[in-house]
Amino acid sequence: MSLTLYVPRDAGALAVGAEAVAAALLQAASRRGLAITLVRTGSRGLYWLEPMVEVATPGGRIAYGPVDPADAEALLEAALAGGGAHRLRLGAPEQIPFLKRQTRLTFARCGITDPLSLDDYRAHGGYLGLQRALSLGTAATIEEVVESGLRGRGGAGFPTGIKWRTVAAAEGARKYIVCNADEGDSGTFSDRMVMEGDPFVLIEGMTIAAFAVGADKGYVYLRSEYPHAIATLNDAIALARAEGLLGSDVAGGRFAFDIEVRVGAGAYVCGEETALLDSLEGKRGQVRAKPPLPAHKGLFGQPTVINNVISLASVPVILADGAASYRDIGMGRSRGTMPIQLAGNIRHGGLFEAGFGVTLGELVDDIGGGTASGRPVRAVQVGGPLGAYFPRALFDTPFDYEAFAARDGLIGHGGVVVFDDTVDMARQARFAMAFCGIESCGKCTPCRIGSVRGVEVIDRIIRGEDRPAQLALLEDLCNTMKFGSLCALGGFTPYPVMSALRHFPEDFGAAPPARVAAE
Repeated sequence: MSLTLYVPRDAGALAVGAEAVAAALLQAASRRGLAITLVRTGSRGLYWLEPMVEVATPGGRIAYGPVDPADAEALLEAALAGGGAHRLRLGAPEQIPFLKRQTRLTFARCGITDPLSLDDYRAHGGYLGLQRALSLGTAATIEEVVESGLRGRGGAGFPTGIKWRTVAAAEGARKYIVCNADEGDSGTFSDRMVMEGDPFVLIEGMTIAAFAVGADKGYVYLRSEYPHAIATLNDAIALARAEGLLGSDVAGGRFAFDIEVRVGAGAYVCGEETALLDSLEGKRGQVRAKPPLPAHKGLFGQPTVINNVISLASVPVILADGAASYRDIGMGRSRGTMPIQLAGNIRHGGLFEAGFGVTLGELVDDIGGGTASGRPVRAVQVGGPLGAYFPRALFDTPFDYEAFAARDGLIGHGGVVVFDDTVDMARQARFAMAFCGIESCGKCTPCRIGSVRGVEVIDRIIRGEDRPAQLALLEDLCNTMKFGSLCALGGFTPYPVMSALRHFPEDFGAAPPARVAAE
């Protein structure tokens, strides 16, 4: 009898022992003289259940988790019984409530297919989007993306199709597609999950973009902290090239397009599109003044499409199923799905892909299960280290660009970080200023100097030194940074600071000097 088992090789699963589990399963099978096929997949994103092992049965896959190497023997017994009873048996993965409630479009294949099998990718709908784009032509492909309502999933929320239309109309000796994979926000991991678990969807999305705007070269700017994603993406690019899906004769010679991975050195500011371009050109990553926009003068001074991983990975399903099917999901101007990443002090941390409109309270309390510590939730930060802190009073806020903006927040890249009632919000506000000071590219004064002064002012507030005057000074400083900074690094730093002050004023009273000194 032959068994097929699926074990993730996603970095999140590896961090909790997936490699040891895979080895233990192979050893247990060898001792039994049992032939098994071990397929290494990405993660489905239920990280509290990782390593989650799935067994192929005639009725579909059965999941078990979280699996320990010591469970290998008993797990094989259950597998041989057709997905039988075991204390770790979860049943059909799709019926697990966390997965069942999702609308999986961009992440439809993650955790299901072998990330480096083009046959697997095609068998699950891969490259249907590119085929349809080729049949529609360049202009109609762009309009399909415009009509879908897809907005930049990296945080800016700018309409993707409008950006493509601008680049297509721009004049230049050459055009580029640049994928911003510099996923540096705290609590975010959706880009990494795609690159490790379904890299061909990103390659296909970039290829469709290249066809649509007339680009022949693409770059993926990937952070050095993602070694598994770098390796998987490079392998996938080589496989696509060998199959004629990249190179000088894509899709039987219809056009030329190739992709190269470039690895950054860990500068947070290089997540900003113009600093990223400088880094790609071999320069120090510093923010450029706009205009000109990258769509007109981007990489090497040529028209350039810069999109986030999730934006590009959403394009194949839009083209395959049509703009209307994507546009019909969501709320207001926020159309389609958003991969929301639940992290921090939360019981059920992981990736939850859903249409815009689910409330923050549903995400934290219902879907996420509240805090892992069992203590009350006090604050939630959405949008990375420069996102606003929302108290429970704002948990009715729907996950939507405009709804968050109306409450002085931002959804950013979709990271949701939960804090229980032990958090010190004054220290969190101080961290935002300190983080900005460390990560500033130094080009503009409000960010470079304002962040350092911000730490000093917050320290005085915590110590109780002339608190009313210092609070007024901090607010004035935040306004200067918000409206005077060259990019969002300095411009967004006031969000966590002012939200902490507004919603948690009790944390900004006098505190023992030792607490400040310990920091």
